[in-house]
Amino acid sequence: MEITIREGGPADVPAILGMLDSCVEWLAAQGRTEQWGSEPLSQHERTVESVVGYMDEGITYIAEADGVPAATLTLTDAPGAYLSHLAPPGEPERYIHWLASDRRHKGHGLGSALLAHAAEETRRAGITLLRVDCYAGRDGRLVRYYEDNGFTRTETYVSGSDWRGQVLARRL
Repeated sequence: MEITIREGGPADVPAILGMLDSCVEWLAAQGRTEQWGSEPLSQHERTVESVVGYMDEGITYIAEADGVPAATLTLTDAPGAYLSHLAPPGEPERYIHWLASDRRHKGHGLGSALLAHAAEETRRAGITLLRVDCYAGRDGRLVRYYEDNGFTRTETYVSGSDWRGQVLARRL
């Protein structure tokens, strides 16, 4: 399989929402609905607004598998407003939003390729801090995924009543 990474744009929003829906379906099939629930995220207006909003703020990247959009992330200059209670890092940063892959392409390294690309783009911009946050509940598999890709745990947080999150950072 050939993996290529390109910049995304507004025309990619349906494909990105499809990737998110694929993740929800995959998680729900495993009984893992704590992260994103069990309903397609494309049906949630707030999710669509978030995807488009981060795309407007930063740069979205699409990883294609043999020419088919299969994974995505968006890179901006700051975390989302939901993390405004955390102290800012005190230096320029790039922040990853909405990393997701179509689960039909699971295990092909698309997410890792996008994370490496985000690190390279951050380094190219002369910035040495790349951060991301993710769901940290249940067995912590997602946190370990980011750690396996060079990130280290920094702050933890709770959103809503019991949604546990973890901020991670990577020095470049």
